[in-house]
Amino acid sequence: MNEGTTKRFLSAGLLFCALLLGMFDAPAYWNRLVDSVSARTAIEDIMMFRLDGAFSRPFRLGLDLVGGTHLVYRADMSRIGSGEYQDAMQALRDVIERRVNLFGVTEPVVQVETSGQEYRLIVELAGIKDVGAAIRLIGETPLLEFKEPAPGVTAEHVYTTLSAGDLATLDQLLATTPLNGKFLSRATLQFDPTTNAPMIGLQFNSDGSALFEALTEKNIGNPLVIYLDGAPISAPRVNEKISGGEAQITGQFTPEEARTLVGRLNSGALPVPISLLSQQTVEASLGRDSLIKSLDAGLYGFLAVIIFMIAWYRLPGLISVVALLMYAALTLAVFKLIPVTLSAAGIAGFILSLGMAVDANILIFERLKEEMLKGKDLEEAMREGFDRAWTSIRDSNISSLISASILYWFGTSIVQGFALTLGLGVIISMFSAITVTRTFLLAAMSKRLARFRTLFLSGFAR
Repeated sequence: MNEGTTKRFLSAGLLFCALLLGMFDAPAYWNRLVDSVSARTAIEDIMMFRLDGAFSRPFRLGLDLVGGTHLVYRADMSRIGSGEYQDAMQALRDVIERRVNLFGVTEPVVQVETSGQEYRLIVELAGIKDVGAAIRLIGETPLLEFKEPAPGVTAEHVYTTLSAGDLATLDQLLATTPLNGKFLSRATLQFDPTTNAPMIGLQFNSDGSALFEALTEKNIGNPLVIYLDGAPISAPRVNEKISGGEAQITGQFTPEEARTLVGRLNSGALPVPISLLSQQTVEASLGRDSLIKSLDAGLYGFLAVIIFMIAWYRLPGLISVVALLMYAALTLAVFKLIPVTLSAAGIAGFILSLGMAVDANILIFERLKEEMLKGKDLEEAMREGFDRAWTSIRDSNISSLISASILYWFGTSIVQGFALTLGLGVIISMFSAITVTRTFLLAAMSKRLARFRTLFLSGFAR
């Protein structure tokens, strides 16, 4: 088997892979075809070829395309050591992400961002229009405290004051202990086996267990008043020292209130105070309009590139269009698999990378024309053209990758989306231009076709 035949088989394999990638990128179109064939032929077995499951995975669209809530918080780092900023912000991000997950948001975006010496947290909740509920959920800090009777205060005095609802006097009777929600490992919803009343089980970490054991040993016979968000919710009397780090909160809870409280406790206290800087609600209609305009712009630009490449570069231009379609299919598949959140800026980065992918082909074809005009035969000119174009393609793409990396590292979330899609597109375009286009050109080359040298020239060259 000669090299030309091998290249043709390889080209056929690449085209088949491109077809599969296209089906993965846009399964809805394949499913419509299957449904249409099934309806016209009444062959039900063809329905087994519908693409469902992993193949039907949608693209992850950004907030500006699907609508939702965009929140920006400033983190107060005044009490954090300068060497602990990154760890504190990562812990803050983890806590906020857990709270957002409790809100039931699909694929939320929670990002840490720096602006000079200011640390910010960006929260994007796609599909959430109730900004007030989102702010309350994210910003609330469930403050869990354990207080003991102050010296000289009796248990009866505490319970009498608590029953009277005199919270101001109660605060004066109690002393704050070191045990608080920071030492909480897990909260669970439980039910009293006798009364079936809901309770909240608390499990402390190792440090919290030691504090709780010492606290219960010190206060045998006295109440241990449990405060949540500054209000007493339970005041169990300590009968004995409790080891193991487990406690229970009882009170007049409904099951739903207890479940909500468990969720709040499990979401954790914020390690860094935050304040809301800005809030924005993006309507879904605006998002759809942005998406349609972005896709239209990409389609028109792509059609313009196809017309130019075929008109100016002839047969190599036609081959480059096929390679460009493969590039687009592969890039979109990578966006789905990572997955990349596609915002309007991200789509702009992808469209720009399409132009850069074509630019690599143009360099190759111009080098090919120069070698052919020197009198070299088609195969020699083609190989020489690729070799000479490679250094220019490599250097320009590396420069673009450096720029994309800087934008991603120092940019805001919107700029990062643009930089990520552009960087991925540039990397894949190098494979498309050097490997795919080269393979197709060598596969198309034959002795019969080599006689029509003008097909491989460009512009007004003959």
